[in-house]
Amino acid sequence: MSDNRRFSFLFLCLILCGTFLGGVFGPGVTGVSAATGDEDEINSSIKSFTKLFQVVEENFADKVTPDKAIYKGAIPGMLKTLDPHSSFFDPRDFQILREDQRGAYFGVGMTVSERNRRTIVIAPFPGSPAYKAGIRPGDTIIDVNGKRTDNLTSTEVADLLRGPRGTAVKVTVGREGVEKPLVFDIIRDEIPRKSVESAIWVKPGIAHLDIQSFNENTSREVEENLRALGEENIKGLILDLRDNPGGLLNEGVAVAGRFLTKGQLVVSHKGRSSPEKPYYAGRGSSGRDYPIVVLINRYSASAAEIVSGALQDHDRAWILGENSFGKGLVQTVYPLVENTGLALTTAKYYTPSGRLIQRDYSQGSFLDYYNKKDLNTQNPLDMKTTDAGRQVFGGGGIAPDEKYTLPKFNRFQSEMYRRFSFFSFSSRYFSTHEAKLSKEWNPDENTLNEFHQYLVKEGVQFSEGEFAENRDWLKQQIKRELFITAFSQEESRKLTVETDPVVLKAIESLADAKKLLETAKKLVVQR
Repeated sequence: MSDNRRFSFLFLCLILCGTFLGGVFGPGVTGVSAATGDEDEINSSIKSFTKLFQVVEENFADKVTPDKAIYKGAIPGMLKTLDPHSSFFDPRDFQILREDQRGAYFGVGMTVSERNRRTIVIAPFPGSPAYKAGIRPGDTIIDVNGKRTDNLTSTEVADLLRGPRGTAVKVTVGREGVEKPLVFDIIRDEIPRKSVESAIWVKPGIAHLDIQSFNENTSREVEENLRALGEENIKGLILDLRDNPGGLLNEGVAVAGRFLTKGQLVVSHKGRSSPEKPYYAGRGSSGRDYPIVVLINRYSASAAEIVSGALQDHDRAWILGENSFGKGLVQTVYPLVENTGLALTTAKYYTPSGRLIQRDYSQGSFLDYYNKKDLNTQNPLDMKTTDAGRQVFGGGGIAPDEKYTLPKFNRFQSEMYRRFSFFSFSSRYFSTHEAKLSKEWNPDENTLNEFHQYLVKEGVQFSEGEFAENRDWLKQQIKRELFITAFSQEESRKLTVETDPVVLKAIESLADAKKLLETAKKLVVQR
């Protein structure tokens, strides 16, 4: 088949997309009709596209790459006329999508990033092959299986590190304080992508549970974490959905449902080609009715909004933070030819009160849509009430019951993060100190002096007054960063959570969550 006919066929397959894989955000229908409207009109459009592509291929000044023209041009261009969330996945992106949904991939298990044209290890995952081999945060990856990484992006390096389970990969790294490169022979394994961070106690009786996304394992991970923590001892829960981009609708329903009463509505969706479908709490909370504060911000989207919207509409939780993103569109994923895929918006979802939280995208560009500045938009015509009679609105995401924004960094703090000062200092520190610390360790005056000297040597601009004013904050950040190497990202995260101003505010707001819960119970009894 010629390139021209081959890509016309792909384009046709996209329009007449067939079998169903499983939703990125929702479980769509089991099949889709070939087309609606006049089939002759579609065939005519396909012929026009084929002719246009042929003219471009034969006459453009430079050689046309068919994959680029179709995958990066024609298909995304068509989808952009629909909505911001319908997307086409080339083979690599489709593979990553499937791995994200499954919650696992095969590789060595570490996060890498590009810094100053070098690929730097941010951190190996606890228990991963990279972690067991001894790779540390701050190591610079020089080559993978003999292939130099100088001119490669961090994505390309990550691809080199992936491979079939049980296969070997040789990774050469440079390390601060070590004269010669270090060579690690690592056996690839399955790397789980946890969607739920380990639940921790932030105060006696007060638990913190951070859900980072919704993949096929999320509801199971929630159950396992609460069981391991000892849910029977929870007097208040902080459910952290900040920066959670969403994921599988069914998993969002399962998570929300475990905190509601069995049979309560969690969400419903309907579209042009699909009737309204409601989703209810299956198991329910089994009588566990401790107060809950849900944390959201502008990056909480999709399934994260389904959970927070359901708990808000049923007055089950107090919502704290910023307005969420405002994504009320459901995508169904269809696999296409040549290992490509399509995420197509097939329905809109509605919270239990009946509101549609989708933000308006008819004005401005999609870039403006994704980088919204006004966090307080709402549709005054879409006003609904919660079970207890509180007013809630659609059209602008989930509005929190209590607004709270992180305090802004001062100039000195912003400069520390801009320069990656704590991350770089950690590599320097452990080049002259043993990579072991006690859990009770705290930075002393000598550590602060070392950090001060490091900043001066690196040419970081600051005043002695700024350094003195931020001493306590510096100690927190240095300890958090050094714990990643000495222990793991998980231990470091505990320190971050315990000192997070939003989490501390949530602890205070548990009193409001308790009052809300008691009020809702009284109304149920009265009815």
